[in-house]
Amino acid sequence: MAVSGARPRVAWACDALEARGRLFPEPEMPPRSPFRRDCDRIIHSTAFRRLKHKTQVFVFNEGDHYRTRLTHTLEVAQVARSIARALGLDEDLAEALALAHDLGHPPFAHAGERALDACLKGQGGFDHNAQSLRVVTRIERRYAQFDGLNLTWETLEGIAKHNGPLTDRQGRGIGRYRDGLPHAIRVHSAQQDLELWSHASAEAQAAAIADDIAYDVHDFDDGLRAGMFTLDDLAELPLLGEAIAEVRQRYRGLDLPRTVNEVFRRVITRLIEDVVAESERRADAAGVASAEAVRALDGPVVGFSPAMREKEKAVKGFLFPRMYRHERVNRIMADAQQVVRDLYGHFLSHPKDMPSSWHDDIDGLGSERMARRVADYIAGMTDRYALDQHARFFDLTPDLR
Repeated sequence: MAVSGARPRVAWACDALEARGRLFPEPEMPPRSPFRRDCDRIIHSTAFRRLKHKTQVFVFNEGDHYRTRLTHTLEVAQVARSIARALGLDEDLAEALALAHDLGHPPFAHAGERALDACLKGQGGFDHNAQSLRVVTRIERRYAQFDGLNLTWETLEGIAKHNGPLTDRQGRGIGRYRDGLPHAIRVHSAQQDLELWSHASAEAQAAAIADDIAYDVHDFDDGLRAGMFTLDDLAELPLLGEAIAEVRQRYRGLDLPRTVNEVFRRVITRLIEDVVAESERRADAAGVASAEAVRALDGPVVGFSPAMREKEKAVKGFLFPRMYRHERVNRIMADAQQVVRDLYGHFLSHPKDMPSSWHDDIDGLGSERMARRVADYIAGMTDRYALDQHARFFDLTPDLR
């Protein structure tokens, strides 16, 4: 199956002409659609620029060629657009959701998230997906008439439901949110109903699975570069092993860098092709004929086939112990968590050490709101800035190498 050519818009795609609008009404600006404007606003945001100095897996000073949150985000956007184009979905909406999906990540990747979540235990915790919503609805301050970016309902919905529905129809949290919704989701839900009980649009689902595809494949590339495993180690894995055998058979004697690139481009293509074929099968089987019908389904319409899902699980099963839980990564991330904990404790006790825009209205905030203010400030930091701030207030700052 070819995935490069665009197909006519399918009936179950989101239609920009029928977008549900923005929390703060604004006039439209043809020829840009509402979803294209969302893309542009995200790209021009401060939070988006900061992604270039935020960790994906390896911190910035370990090398120039490892993925950062920004390069990962761009790769997710490319895959999301490819899927949306092949399915006949709205490419701009899929791209907007891919561009926004990691805006809430704190410094030092999931290590920073775990540290902030522990610091805010009992006060709503910290969830990077929810923080992405908070960034685009409250923290970004670029416009005269409102805080945030005032994105369309469809984009906000997709950010909030990056991992699927958050509640049942009665508003009770489900899955990982059974004990309560993240703070940012609760705050925004008081202003705007994002229908947290339903699935998100097919475009949002395309962006979410593009995230899986991008980090599955490109984290292998970074792991190889870091010497955590070899290409021969991957030859026994499903999907990767098939591509390795094919490249070695076709291009005998090819050097390692070209071999790696040939392998990974084949893997990405096969993953995308599988998603497109399976999503079309699901849509046909369910008889969906509108974006609302997609939201009302019991499960996602965009996804891997059962066979590919098993292969993808095997890929993740390899990456977790060999890369994400590698001794080197664990050691660095343990130090990174301490940096975040130290900063949180310091700024909570000395809020005026934050920039004036973060502390000039703190009188009467209350302990919970003050804790959230500090967490918002730290979550916006790049790795480099967090280390610089730590060195200002503490005698010993880890090197993170």
